Amino acid sequence: MNEIITYFIIGFFAQIIDGALGMAYGIISMSVLLGVGIPPMVASASVHTAEVVTTGISGLSHALFKNIDYRLFRRLVVPGVIGSIIGSFLLTKIPPNAIKPFIACYLFLMGAIILYKAFREMHWMEKIKNLINKALKREKSSHGLARIIPLGLTGGFCDAVGGGGWGAIIASSLLAQDGEDPHYTIGSTNAVEFMVTLSSSITFFSVIGFSHWRIVLGLLLGGAIAAPLAAVAIRKIPPKIVMIFAGTLITLISIYNIVKQFLL
Repeated sequence: MNEIITYFIIGFFAQIIDGALGMAYGIISMSVLLGVGIPPMVASASVHTAEVVTTGISGLSHALFKNIDYRLFRRLVVPGVIGSIIGSFLLTKIPPNAIKPFIACYLFLMGAIILYKAFREMHWMEKIKNLINKALKREKSSHGLARIIPLGLTGGFCDAVGGGGWGAIIASSLLAQDGEDPHYTIGSTNAVEFMVTLSSSITFFSVIGFSHWRIVLGLLLGGAIAAPLAAVAIRKIPPKIVMIFAGTLITLISIYNIVKQFLL
């Protein structure tokens, strides 16, 4: 029972932050689970299983509100799923102590990206980058297979191994270059995320079983209760404050995990 309460608290606070930002549930949960000693493959499997419900609801909502570009969805879903399966399977085969430092470094990078987004401003360098992106664009929607396939493979692989990061990798990359309305890019990315999360979960189940159900139950219950509270919190707390808190939390826990690996 005490175990479930611990995971409940993790899921609760991760969902509060995710609900306020629209991202970071998996990254925060994965960071904390590693910090309390959960093996990487069990932590990632638990996070992805808990996310199947939330990503499914999110994808369905975007479909109902017609926020999905199905051309982008079709091109992104196959490499995304393949990358997630490869990443999940690889994570189950590498010794935990060997992969932990790399995952901690990846999570540290994700935390740094969140902090960057919190502090960045639209200065002249960013304007120049946007102009270059527009100048190099050859079609209205830069959804060419040459770019989507490696992007989907990378996003799915990193998400499976690191327990999260699909949105940070895929949505950020597409929003920086695409010519379509942002809501189509975000909606399509979220819809594909359900398939990526589901494929990761199935791969983990087939290899390691479902002995980690207590972690999944705690994360699910905590996230379910926190979801409506997050909707209230987003009206009261400035998103920039939440991003700074989340980015700082992830980077500090990741540093702790990296240091712990070298000291032990």
